Amino acid sequence: MASLAYGPPRRAADPRAVASRAATRQIQESRLARSRWTPLLVPALLLAGWEAGSATGALPASVLPAPVAVLTAGWQLTRDGTLPTNLAISASRALAGLAVGGTLGLLLGIATAISVGLRRLLDPTIQALRSVPPFALLPLIILWLGIDEGAKIALIGWSVFFPLYLNSYHGVRSVDRSLLEMGRVYGMGRTTLFRRVTLPGALPSILVGIRFALGLMWLALIVAETIAASSGIGYMANQAREFSQTDVIVLTIVIYGALGKLTDTATRAAERRLLRWNPAYGER
Repeated sequence: MASLAYGPPRRAADPRAVASRAATRQIQESRLARSRWTPLLVPALLLAGWEAGSATGALPASVLPAPVAVLTAGWQLTRDGTLPTNLAISASRALAGLAVGGTLGLLLGIATAISVGLRRLLDPTIQALRSVPPFALLPLIILWLGIDEGAKIALIGWSVFFPLYLNSYHGVRSVDRSLLEMGRVYGMGRTTLFRRVTLPGALPSILVGIRFALGLMWLALIVAETIAASSGIGYMANQAREFSQTDVIVLTIVIYGALGKLTDTATRAAERRLLRWNPAYGER
C-alpha cells in the first residue's frame, strides 16, 4: 500500500511573536480610534474625490459643481445677507417645531408609561397615528393652517413627536423594577423616586429619541420649506432649481448636512455629560 506523502511539518508559531503582533495591531487601532482626526477621514476622502472629479471633467459643472464654486456661492450669499437671514429663519422654524412636538411627545411618553389608565386610554390611538406619514398630512395642514409659519411648525412637530414619545415610553418602562422597589423601601416618595431612579434610568433611551427626532426635524423642514415657503434654506434651494443654479442647490444640501451633524454632536455632548455616571457612555 503506497504511503501518503505529506510535506514537511509546519513550524509552530512563536507565541511571543503572535502576542507582539496582536499588541501592535491593538495599539494602532487604539490610536486610530482615539485620534481627533479620525471622524474627518471619510469626509476628506469624499471631498478629495469630488475635487478630482471636477478637475478632470468626470463631474461636469452642470451635474455637480466643483467645491470651490460651491464655496464661492456661499461666500457671495453670505456677503449680501441672503444666507444668514434664511439660515436663521430655518433654524427658528426647526427649533419651534421641536419644542412643540418634542415636549408633547416626551411628556406623553413618560405619563403613559407611568399611568396604567393613561396607557390604556392613549397609547393604542397614538400607535395608530404613528403609521400616518407626516408628509401625507401636508395638504390637510396647509388647508387648515395655510402656508404661514403655523403649518411648517405643525409638520415638524408631528414628525418629532413620535420618536420622543416611543423612546421616553420605552425608557421609563425599561427601568429596573428592583431599583424602584429599593427606592420605596428607603422611603422615597413618588416625586423623589421619579427624579432619582426613573428619570436617570430612562435618560439613555430619551436621548436616543432626541437624536432620532433631530434627524426627522431637518427632513420635515426641507419638505415644508420646499413646498410652501417664501424664505428659508429650502426656499433658497427651490429658487436655485428654477434658475438652474446647481452650486446653490449643492450649497443648501451641504448646509442641511452640517446642521444635522451639529445638532447630533451637541446631543452626543449632552449624552456624555448627563450620563457620565453610566460606564457604557464613559468612552464615547
